[in-house]
Amino acid sequence: MNDAQSLIRNFCVISHIDHGKTTLTDRFLELTGTVLKTDLNFQDRLLDSNPIERERGITIKLAPVKMHYILSNRRYELNLIDTPGHVDFSYEVSRSLAACESAVLLVDATQGIQAQTMANAYHALEHNLDIIPVVNKIDLPNANISKTKQELVEAFGFKSSEIFTISAKTGESVIQLIKAIIELTPSPKGDRTKPLRALIFNSFYHPHHGVIAYLRVFDGQINSQDRLRFFSNQTSFKVDQVGFFSPQMQPTDGLFAGQVGYVATGLKDLSLCHVGDTLIKVDYPALTSLPGYQEPQPMVFMDLYPIQNQDHTKLAKSLDKLKLVDSSLTSSPVNSASLGSGFKVGFQGLLHADIVQERLEREFNLELIITSPSVEYQATLHKNNQVISIFSPADYPDPTLIKQIKEPYIILTIFTPSQYLGNIIELLSRFRAEVKNQQYFGQQVKLTCSMPLQELVSDFFGTLKSTSSGFASLDWRLDQYRPADIVKLAVLLNHQPVDALSVLVPRFKASTVAAKLAQQLKLTIPRQNFEVPIQIALGGQILARETIKAYRKDVTAKLYGGDPTRRQKLLSKQKKGKKRMKLIGQVHLPQEAFLSILKK
Repeated sequence: MNDAQSLIRNFCVISHIDHGKTTLTDRFLELTGTVLKTDLNFQDRLLDSNPIERERGITIKLAPVKMHYILSNRRYELNLIDTPGHVDFSYEVSRSLAACESAVLLVDATQGIQAQTMANAYHALEHNLDIIPVVNKIDLPNANISKTKQELVEAFGFKSSEIFTISAKTGESVIQLIKAIIELTPSPKGDRTKPLRALIFNSFYHPHHGVIAYLRVFDGQINSQDRLRFFSNQTSFKVDQVGFFSPQMQPTDGLFAGQVGYVATGLKDLSLCHVGDTLIKVDYPALTSLPGYQEPQPMVFMDLYPIQNQDHTKLAKSLDKLKLVDSSLTSSPVNSASLGSGFKVGFQGLLHADIVQERLEREFNLELIITSPSVEYQATLHKNNQVISIFSPADYPDPTLIKQIKEPYIILTIFTPSQYLGNIIELLSRFRAEVKNQQYFGQQVKLTCSMPLQELVSDFFGTLKSTSSGFASLDWRLDQYRPADIVKLAVLLNHQPVDALSVLVPRFKASTVAAKLAQQLKLTIPRQNFEVPIQIALGGQILARETIKAYRKDVTAKLYGGDPTRRQKLLSKQKKGKKRMKLIGQVHLPQEAFLSILKK
């Protein structure tokens, strides 16, 4: 290993959401002189480049940055990758870990260990990273430093003397942490004389340079005049630009083993650049690739429809642009008799869906109707045991053709203060969850459960927060598919089916869900000039019915005395007219009604 490589330190910061990762990153940038303090004051949360990230105070996309720090007359190169904390973006964390040798595990002194703290720490241990435990926010009056340190000792086996205490906001002890990172993080291995092998851990599309690949060089080196090739698909290109992030893109002559940076490929198709792929040289190719990792698979599906039909093409182009910077987003065309043409979009979770919806509305000026979230069911048909995917009620086949349906289950981890334990266990039983394990960390309880993914997307997170007064946190991962008795509830308005309002539910919940759905529709749909029956059907059986009464127009208002038979003839004529309207009239279902119903 040469001297330059021995001075490199690659590390990331991992923690639960809102425990101070991005604020700590800002302090690193300031104290290493990478950016001026005036720039930080002008733009707080420097690595959160998207306005939605800044407004919500969360990190969505990982952001690498190169810094320098002089210690004992040696100038060290520190490559930091900031990571998201929310469970919906945990796939970004796994990418960061693959490019690092150590991880700073940050814990809020006012909240202690939370669900994502545990999940991300275990991810780091699986990647054989050195963990540097840090307690943050020690400047707050309600900080409980000793309790938080004890939780870290009990959960991970750290010694109390190994745990650093800092305030990322004020900068207290952050210099000591930087020195510890240099001393505790091993320098990267790799041989710059070997054939090039560089791991791609992220990518995005740049309007002038084409596809930009974020990479960590493990062996060899990259120069600005090289011709490179993706190992998986053999697509080759001439390097348009090579450089690092500081935190903006900074061109340089090349990168060598151990360094983190980017390569501008000049390619126009982002799908050619797979996360987890290996970059090699065309004229001096490596024979083996680096161990990659799985690309994120969508877990939650929603249908997106433009309120104005003429915006369909605009929505298609907008989704394509978002997919250029978010490889976890998937979309495919879908049609509805009620809502027209739209797209079925796959997301990592509900927050991910919320972020994408907000970006489509704000950045692309679209007005959308979004159906309720669903998951992917797998149905085995009697004919040839064919397996099909069911993403929405519209995909549900004739029940007589179905041999078996399986639904996805997750392993759910919940951290909660012990005083809310009873209420949360009761809540879990309502959402079809089974508690597998229960551990105590001081006053915190860790619950490990098995639960259907559909229950998670049915507002479980919001209900959990209200049940625990906001103190409980959760993390989850996909487990396996299990057999389930899932049925389709069809919604009929004035005896006409409305596919967009149909739902998939477990059979034992069908009657309860049908009654609630019928009541909700009755409250939402405006009265018509004719009586409207609302029916919720399971196959040929009506499980629930409500009726929206018609407006009554007083046709006798202008009659003053006279023959009473004339009054009866007018009322009879009105009654016949209403019967005719009931047969031929179409129910007026405004967009607001769809929105309120589909939001559940």
